Amino acid sequence: MTREFPPGAHAPAPTRRRFVTGLAATGGASALWRGTALAAEAPSILSGDRFDLTLDEVPVNITGRRRIATGVNSSVPGPILRWREGDDVTINVTNNLREDSSLHWHGILLPSEMDGVPGLSFHGIKPGESFTYRFPVKQSGTYWYHSHSGMQEQTGMYGALLITPREKEPYTYDRDYVILLSDWTDEDPMAVIGNLKQQSDYYNFQQRTLGTFVADAGRAGFGAALRDRLMWGGMRMSPTDIADVSGATYTFLINGQAPAANWTALFNPGEKVRLRFINGSSMSTFDVRIPGLPLSVVASDGSDVEPVEIEEFRIGVAETYDVIVTPQDGAFTIFAQAQDRSGYACATLAPRAGMRAAIPPMDPRPLRSMADMGMGAMHDMAHMQAGAVNHAAMGHVMPSMEPAMAMPGMDHAAMGHGAAVTVSAAAINADGVDPKSLAGQINVDNVAMQPINRLGEPGTGLENNGRRVLVYTDLKALKPDPYMNPPERNIEFHMTGNMERWVWGFNGKKFSEAAPIHVKHGETVRFVMINDTMMEHPIHLHGFLFAVENGNDGALPLKHTINVKPGERMSFIFMAHTKGYWAFHCHLLYHMDMGMFRTVLVS
Repeated sequence: MTREFPPGAHAPAPTRRRFVTGLAATGGASALWRGTALAAEAPSILSGDRFDLTLDEVPVNITGRRRIATGVNSSVPGPILRWREGDDVTINVTNNLREDSSLHWHGILLPSEMDGVPGLSFHGIKPGESFTYRFPVKQSGTYWYHSHSGMQEQTGMYGALLITPREKEPYTYDRDYVILLSDWTDEDPMAVIGNLKQQSDYYNFQQRTLGTFVADAGRAGFGAALRDRLMWGGMRMSPTDIADVSGATYTFLINGQAPAANWTALFNPGEKVRLRFINGSSMSTFDVRIPGLPLSVVASDGSDVEPVEIEEFRIGVAETYDVIVTPQDGAFTIFAQAQDRSGYACATLAPRAGMRAAIPPMDPRPLRSMADMGMGAMHDMAHMQAGAVNHAAMGHVMPSMEPAMAMPGMDHAAMGHGAAVTVSAAAINADGVDPKSLAGQINVDNVAMQPINRLGEPGTGLENNGRRVLVYTDLKALKPDPYMNPPERNIEFHMTGNMERWVWGFNGKKFSEAAPIHVKHGETVRFVMINDTMMEHPIHLHGFLFAVENGNDGALPLKHTINVKPGERMSFIFMAHTKGYWAFHCHLLYHMDMGMFRTVLVS
């Protein structure tokens, strides 16, 4: 709801210094505008079984420019809500905005009419009106809530949701903090979409140049570098296509604070500190680490897992991870760099207020690979031919590769090359979608002809970085889900998009073109996800927790959101235990708004 730009107008062209400006300007000006001190504050905490919330316009100043955000109880982020497993909660929500609004309880098991999706499970909350959410709390762990109306999530309407379990937790800790990551833009979100519709790489200020070509040629040879450029050019794609919206317009926040604010979590040396990481951003994937501290991951999306000792993890939009650290004396930086390395959020873990540790430099910018184009076999062959060379360090230049038009398995017709499409019978799932049917569709500009399971990979930008990085195959549930039966059928979804038109969908269709997905009440279903695009998509199913088929049979982890890598084929299963209309969508807000959304009808 930023109102500095008239509807349909474009903000001034972003500059690479926007992120730096956000750092420098987050001090006194923001405090004066908001009427509060900007020291290391946390959102307020509300506990109990009855809550009264208001949805408000909130003046903010994140970058040195005054804007109007949308908040909860006049706060951005909204207050931390603490529930107890087994309670019945009542939440009265009053809409003080000048437009319809809503609150969705992300990852929570509840009746569909309490889920908070306007037009699907309820009518929304009109300006000046109130709505009462009431439901039993059936789970525990770290979750969050946010608006499901318009662009209000991007403009500040989100908050943390913590549920205390009835039974003793399987791990101990002395202190407990929320680390809520988000992204902020001074632009009107609809202007951001308008910019992307006109030019899909509008916010990509990290394109390859003549200078990077010279550098690649110096590392891999002129011929290999030239073939690499011709390959990408022939496909009309860019290996720097990591994020649609970048630090060119975003300032990255922790608990609503820009990096210069130095939000600080305090500890006594030797204490165990639980950090509840929530990615409440609209479009940003973060890679998180605390230099000098090992991280023990104990929960994912609210569900307990066997502890995993790591140094870094990737958190997709809408995911949550609980980690436990044991810092000794001294300050430590909580460092969350955006996947495209266009900026970062940071905070401090310290024994005393006012301390600050060094902020590490961001990693080199990542580049897409063959596997990201859905040519997993070619990716593997390139690695074998190159003797397992680190392509991330080489800018993904593939030596000894033939030009793009000679690559087997590439869907040239879908990429606009006009060549015939060849698909083996094994590529067509009887319950799924024939990839040939997607080729040439107006909403599809790529089809992954050789998608592979990538759950054991850390993801683009994290390969071979010298740190122990969490992967999905590390996750093992502490307790198997007693309600999960073997799946009765598969339903296959291709995640598709067209970058020139900047539209997104499932199976080549936008939400407006697709019928609901029908599932019988009590049925156990496997969703097979195939990412035909060159971008990660955090896929979220409302109303249910699903078991990710990551190879840990008997201990499949339960999640509500899974970040599906480019060119990946993966699956999860869930039991349709609650009737109603449920949202199923990519949690990149602008992708959802542009069509990557479906309705699941359980009846």
